[in-house]
Amino acid sequence: MNVLFEEDGGFKAGSIMADNDSALQVEMPTGKRSKIKAATVLLRFEKPSASALLEQATPLAEEIEPDFLWECVNDGEFSFLDFARDYYGHEPAPVEATAVLLALHAAPVYFHRKGKGRFRKAPPDILAAALASLEKKRQQALAMEGWIGELKAFRLPPEFVSLTDALLYAPDRNKPETKAFEAACAETGLTAAQLLFRCGAIKSPYFLHYRRFLHEQFPKGTGFPALEAPRLPSDLPRADVRAFSIDDANTTEIDDALSVVKLPGIGSRIGIHIAAPGLAIEHGSPLDGVARARLSTVYMPGNKITMLPDAVVQNYTLAGGVDCPAVSLYLTVSESLEILSHESRLEVVHIAANLRHHEVEPWFNAETVGGPLPDMPFRDELLHLWHFANACEGRRGKPSATQGINDYNFEIDGDLADPDSCTVAISERKRGSPLDKLVAELMIVANSTWGGLLAEKNIACMYRAQTQGKVRMTTSPLPHEGLGVPQYAWMTSPLRRYCDLVNQWQLIACLKGETPAFAQKSAELYGALRDFELTYGAYADFQRLMERYWCLRWLQQREITEIQATVRREQLVKLDHLPLLLRVPSVPADLGPGKRLKLSVDSIDLLGPELSCRYLCALDEVFAEEVLEEEETQ
Repeated sequence: MNVLFEEDGGFKAGSIMADNDSALQVEMPTGKRSKIKAATVLLRFEKPSASALLEQATPLAEEIEPDFLWECVNDGEFSFLDFARDYYGHEPAPVEATAVLLALHAAPVYFHRKGKGRFRKAPPDILAAALASLEKKRQQALAMEGWIGELKAFRLPPEFVSLTDALLYAPDRNKPETKAFEAACAETGLTAAQLLFRCGAIKSPYFLHYRRFLHEQFPKGTGFPALEAPRLPSDLPRADVRAFSIDDANTTEIDDALSVVKLPGIGSRIGIHIAAPGLAIEHGSPLDGVARARLSTVYMPGNKITMLPDAVVQNYTLAGGVDCPAVSLYLTVSESLEILSHESRLEVVHIAANLRHHEVEPWFNAETVGGPLPDMPFRDELLHLWHFANACEGRRGKPSATQGINDYNFEIDGDLADPDSCTVAISERKRGSPLDKLVAELMIVANSTWGGLLAEKNIACMYRAQTQGKVRMTTSPLPHEGLGVPQYAWMTSPLRRYCDLVNQWQLIACLKGETPAFAQKSAELYGALRDFELTYGAYADFQRLMERYWCLRWLQQREITEIQATVRREQLVKLDHLPLLLRVPSVPADLGPGKRLKLSVDSIDLLGPELSCRYLCALDEVFAEEVLEEEETQ
């Protein structure tokens, strides 16, 4: 005797070896013996053999049309055996009964399972909806097949035109378009960006990187709401100084300026003047909301996204020839360049000039500063500040700029709306020039002094600390070991960094004797600190990525096939004339830091952006090892 039974959602047949009423011992056609429950048995039969039953019934079941069965069966619950009798018009043979069972089981849209071997026909409305869904899936599968074919041929289907950003940055894997796109990526072996680029959906690799950043950091776009710049106070005392700023040619957010007044018999009074948007922008105002959301200006070669609207920046920037409200720190300095005292003021400062690096450095540089200087504007002030900066650096015992490392300036010529037509020029200058040092040292003095003032007055502040080699933001006035100061708080760039604006509010309240916007242990202040640190890091990563992209464009435009480099550590090298670090696996392990070598430029992937180089040979010269350190900027 043989049995047909249900197991694991399917049907099996076997020969009975032992029948114990509630359980049976059966032998499968494969020879395997199993113990099954009697309740799972659907049919007992003598012929055909257990191995032949399903083989013979399956093709018969495939010939039975489910819609015809649905039309034939009555409403209500029924057994497959009863229905097989009606369907064939006689007592069904085991193969016939099994064929009807398989047909019913294979059509769950038409027939709902109600128990062992029992079914119920689907109601007409439910059947219609289910069939419509099946047809939709069928059409969807056909569409997906067509989309995959088009994508593999590097043609973008019309349905994908509006989905480019979503497929790259936030794919919805429930959408058939996404499923088809990912299938095409898998079959072509290309990344999402590579496939879309081959299909012409990405006009330039530049847009790929820029739009990804906007998607992550500026999902609502970079436009500003219509906000007017609040008026600056008109009742501030006027400073009796001629102040000047020192910046590169592209700087428009001029935060800081300097002044020098000789004090006969004492020495000099050095003024550090910081733009004061905190005097006009109120904490909690709509403009504060804009700055709080952005937290910093975003820099990249040829472009930037400012923290504040341009009209607001122009209202508060320390522009040349303009009287500007400022927060000033005055240092009384002896003839021996010792700081005798300091005083902070809120005042109006006349900005006599905006000096630019490219105009001043040809006559005021490391080679000329030790000898007679030409009669240029602010020559004496610059020279005095240079000597004062050296004295400050000596007292701290730490360099204000890491020596042996270059700064790089990117000049993008062309319209970034068509970045592939733009050309890039990259210039390098040694870090630690006299201009760099005097600005850096004076900003360190200001940030350290004002941070100390707020700590002394027990006023909350966002500090930048470095202990045990780790730089981090904190609300505690901890030392900055890398700069050699007891505390350090960013306050000198309130137009470009939100933490500086917050700290300026706190400083202004301190100088006015008013209640500060943020109390000690303020949850809002801590939230702003945390968000600033994360966002500022993300912006810096993006700036490095875009610099890497333009470095690769520079190599392409100059058709450079070989380039020299310096080993930093192990197989990490620094390319000459570019701010580009690269790991080159083929560099011999015995080439230590500072060793010079020549590389072959093998491939450039602007979508990565990645550069692949191969070691060619070592050069004779050896450079001192360059050490990358985090540098505190103005």
